[in-house]
Amino acid sequence: MRHAKAGRQLSRNSAHRRALLRNLVTSLFKYEQIETTDAKAKELRPIAEKMITLAKRGDLHARRQALAYIQEKAVVHRLFDELKDRYMDRQGGYLRIIKKGTRKGDGAPISIVQLLPLDEKGKSQKKKAAKKKAAKPKTRTTDRKEMTPESVKSEQSAEARASQTSEDTGEEGKKSEA
Repeated sequence: MRHAKAGRQLSRNSAHRRALLRNLVTSLFKYEQIETTDAKAKELRPIAEKMITLAKRGDLHARRQALAYIQEKAVVHRLFDELKDRYMDRQGGYLRIIKKGTRKGDGAPISIVQLLPLDEKGKSQKKKAAKKKAAKPKTRTTDRKEMTPESVKSEQSAEARASQTSEDTGEEGKKSEA
């Protein structure tokens, strides 16, 4: 029975699996986007999100915990200095996993793992903005000049002349038929 054995083995022993995930997390924060198999991407997500949460906490203990896992000191400094500001307002969901297709050599499913950019809003915020736009009644723009009594009369007389000319052409057509 497999009780209390969560996570994927990834065909590796525990030390190899830990080293692999440490390398993946380091590369992700270094390049902000990596390409790997679907299973590795799914295992990578909780670890990377935990590192971002440590960076958001920002104290010395959190920095030392991140340094114990991430393999390059410069990457940890970048995470705590630059990347944490990007996610201060988010409560989670810092990564995006996009399925790319299959690898040519062995047919393994490949995914792209990327950190979400700074300006990206959540889907719920986009939906709320769309609902607000739809709920607002459309108002006419005030580009037109103000309608004075003289301009109203001139527009009415122009419409009357247009209707008279169309009636005249209609009467001429009737005369030619008769």
